[in-house]
Amino acid sequence: MTPECVFEVPPGAAAVPLSILKVRDDAVIAAPDHLAVEEPLEIRLGGMAFTVTMRTPGHDEDLVAGLLHGEGVIRGADSLDVIARYRGPGGEPHANVINVLLKGNLHVARERLRRSLISSSACGVCGKVSIEAIRTGSAPVASAAAVSPALFPRLAAALAAAQPTFERTGGLHAAALFDLAGRLFVLREDVGRHNAVDKVVGHMLRVGSFPLDDCILMVSGRASFEIMQKAWSARIPIVAAVSAPSSMAVQLALAADITLVGFLRGGSFNVYAGAHRVTTAVPEPV
Repeated sequence: MTPECVFEVPPGAAAVPLSILKVRDDAVIAAPDHLAVEEPLEIRLGGMAFTVTMRTPGHDEDLVAGLLHGEGVIRGADSLDVIARYRGPGGEPHANVINVLLKGNLHVARERLRRSLISSSACGVCGKVSIEAIRTGSAPVASAAAVSPALFPRLAAALAAAQPTFERTGGLHAAALFDLAGRLFVLREDVGRHNAVDKVVGHMLRVGSFPLDDCILMVSGRASFEIMQKAWSARIPIVAAVSAPSSMAVQLALAADITLVGFLRGGSFNVYAGAHRVTTAVPEPV
């Protein structure tokens, strides 16, 4: 069998068409399909190559701003000087390279980000130690937010309806930010669930809508430790997930006083932490 030729991915495309074979019982048919694009994004600080992350192209500036905020490198938009496509000697912007100029000491920022990225990718880190380290630098989320249980199914429906690339590919995660009445602020898609959250947080940071203590974060997959960490850093009081949370996600939600909703499907869901913000919920177990 002759291997298929590698197909071209247009710069900046979030999805690409591909002809595939569909097998349904005994039937085999050729059919058009779409693939979610995954490409590397190089992040440069002060023009110097620093790290590479895999992502779906689109809203890359939001992704980088959200990542830097989530890792504690910047506190807000006023910490950013320039965040833009890197331009080569000929002046042409690189589709997969973002350059960031920060206000303040660049060497301190690079070292802080280097340590953060190394520790977040390390294996065998004790969850309680990690949570305690975050708790030391962040107070619990103080928010008077309270919502009706009837709001959560509306969020799930709005999330599903606003995923254009997922409709074509079925291969992307989504994160969306809503106000307490269920109005959608911003939605972002990516092959990485953490990237999608970074894009949402980065967008809100760059437009000056920060902190996010009167917002709800909705994610299309499971709620992980990293997602809860990003929510805590952005001061988001309520996080809802279509799938299950991990044990560390629940531990972090409890430590941060974040309301965590999981298995949000149809009209049903579970409240794992912060039930006091769900207005008709029963008291949390002692």
